[in-house]
Amino acid sequence: MLPALRDFCAEQVDAEVAARITELARPGFALTPAGPGEAAGNSRFGGRALLEPGIPWPACDGFPLSLHAVLDTDPLAPWLDGLFPPGTGLLNFFYLDTQSEQTHPDAWDPYGRYGFRTERALGCVLPARSAQAVEVDPPARASVFEPIPWAATYGLLLPHAFDPVWGTVDLGPELDEKTCGGSFVFLEEVFPRWSDRPPGVIEPPGPEDRVDLAFGRHQGTTGNGPHLPAGADPNDYHHLLQLTGNDQWNMGGDGGTLHWAMPTAALHVGDFSQAVPTPDLS
Repeated sequence: MLPALRDFCAEQVDAEVAARITELARPGFALTPAGPGEAAGNSRFGGRALLEPGIPWPACDGFPLSLHAVLDTDPLAPWLDGLFPPGTGLLNFFYLDTQSEQTHPDAWDPYGRYGFRTERALGCVLPARSAQAVEVDPPARASVFEPIPWAATYGLLLPHAFDPVWGTVDLGPELDEKTCGGSFVFLEEVFPRWSDRPPGVIEPPGPEDRVDLAFGRHQGTTGNGPHLPAGADPNDYHHLLQLTGNDQWNMGGDGGTLHWAMPTAALHVGDFSQAVPTPDLS
């Protein structure tokens, strides 16, 4: 897929610039509701957590977080070229639920103390080895969403138009003029034949789309991305999961998405304590 994308781009812009752009493409998955026999292992929105015995349910100041999703990395790993350690298994994504009909009134107390900009306090990712994981009932006050199994379609994801990673790429004077010095890059304007791109390049979901994304690049609808430490290089972070909402839950606001990212170096060694959830509300 990468050579085909690079050749396609090089037909329309300078070959070196095309190579720089396609180097930003990362393998990922479009997650859609699975039909019978289509689920990517235990990957799903909602349901109950799959944790190893003895792992405590996560909480924020004593208030339980809610299980939003599970990614089963076992069927996804062959496509990701050693991105995380073998045997990583299941990733449980927790967040403080203030955005569903199940929201417990007490959830607003920790939310009010931290606000959604203090991401690490409001969410986390807990891994579990598949052979040891058991389904765990949530504590009182946590929301439990009906499970929606996911099918996973592999492809390549490029950064969205306002991703700060574009500011790290030398696009050359001609494209700099089109993109205000790389501060935003609309691929359909850079590549006039973008709609004819090779198969396998995942189209970012629009505001009405119900497509969740795993790995690859986050695709914020308002330009907001993971809240990185001051001075951090966005190239040093890797996208884990983006939730676009469904009939049970929606992040709200103009963006309406919730995504997790973490330092790539931490992902390589399986240190998911460094995963940062970021809501895109504005």
